[in-house]
Amino acid sequence: MTIAYRVHGVGHRIVDVEILDGISLEIGYGRVLALVGPNGAGKSTLLGVLAGDTAPTGGSVELDGRPLGDWSPAELARRRGVLLQQNAVAFSFTGRQVVEMGRAPWLGTPSADDDERAIEAALAETDATAFADRPFPTLSGGERARISLARVLAQETPVLLLDEPTAALDLGHQEDVLRIARRLAGRGRAVVAVLHDLSLAAAYADDLVMLDRGRLVADGSPAEVLSAERVEEVYRTPVRILPDPDTGRPVVLPRRTPAEADRTSSGDAQGTR
Repeated sequence: MTIAYRVHGVGHRIVDVEILDGISLEIGYGRVLALVGPNGAGKSTLLGVLAGDTAPTGGSVELDGRPLGDWSPAELARRRGVLLQQNAVAFSFTGRQVVEMGRAPWLGTPSADDDERAIEAALAETDATAFADRPFPTLSGGERARISLARVLAQETPVLLLDEPTAALDLGHQEDVLRIARRLAGRGRAVVAVLHDLSLAAAYADDLVMLDRGRLVADGSPAEVLSAERVEEVYRTPVRILPDPDTGRPVVLPRRTPAEADRTSSGDAQGTR
């Protein structure tokens, strides 16, 4: 496996709060790695460190064997694409114009000749062509999310860093996004995604990194990381883990008592009266 990132002992502190504490891991090309953990675990901060947008206060990060701090902004923009949680755009650009922004790093290079092809391919892959010419602010949350993902895909970088790429998406498009991630990894790219849905992460990721309170709790395959005991300890809620009948991969289900289910059903029935 060719290594994209080497992260050694990385920490990130804000005043006296340790957001990340001694994180060490390797991220390989040709693989999908999912960052999982409860709210406040440090997932988005770690993604920001990998992107070069958040400076670690300890430890080191290498991209392609070179210290991340040695890369210029232009070099980084051509090496890694970043999808943030926020999909805000200040002006009334169309969806297509937002996707075009992903080609900015290639301006003035021979790759700029591929702009139109890359834009159309990204729109098609995210199922966003039909609304690409509408103003971005008028799009639904899910449509904005797909346009934002298309912008990152159009950038055509060897590394993709995706912060909650399935947020605001319906079931079908959640599956589509992770299938895209798998296809990209199959083409040799490194894909790192922050995901909240453990079952979705287990279904599509090659590797899981579980964080809790800024520390790395587990790093390995979905089957290795997602034990019921570990998930219950980290998420502080009882769970049941079953094999998916089609793939054998772990499916994480909350454990609920019959009384809790009865109360839920009763409340739903009252709400329909």
